Amino acid sequence: MLNVVLVEPEIPNNTGNIGRLCVGTESRLHLIHPFGFVINDKNLKRSGLDYWVHLDVTEYQNVEEWIAQIPDHSRVFLMSSHSDKSYLENEFQDGDWLVFGKESVGLSAAFMARFKNHLTIPMSPLIRSFNIANSVAFIVGEAKRQIGLKKI
Repeated sequence: MLNVVLVEPEIPNNTGNIGRLCVGTESRLHLIHPFGFVINDKNLKRSGLDYWVHLDVTEYQNVEEWIAQIPDHSRVFLMSSHSDKSYLENEFQDGDWLVFGKESVGLSAAFMARFKNHLTIPMSPLIRSFNIANSVAFIVGEAKRQIGLKKI
């Protein structure tokens, strides 16, 4: 099972869509406070539809609480538009941690310095970034593809 981590998510619709994606891909969702919305926000529920009740989700009050329970820090992958390594060059494994920053600013430099694996999604220079829900779908899709191929 993959672990999708949202650090301080700001937009409930994005989190709801990512929650739905996690249910559909049998991935776990980890949410690190503070949020830019209340977890029972109607937009979050609308985006997650009726799938939210099936979501394997864990909330953490801060980054330290989340970091303390990671068994292998070498399997944590931070997503950043500032990375030079494409997610397509990475070899994913079952149980990996895929970490995404808040919509407005991404992950802080201090947070990025805590882990060595930084990945990016190749994109046209005409845009700064993809929507976070789309970014999560790119990464989870590729990781699930690789994990499925390894089982054959």
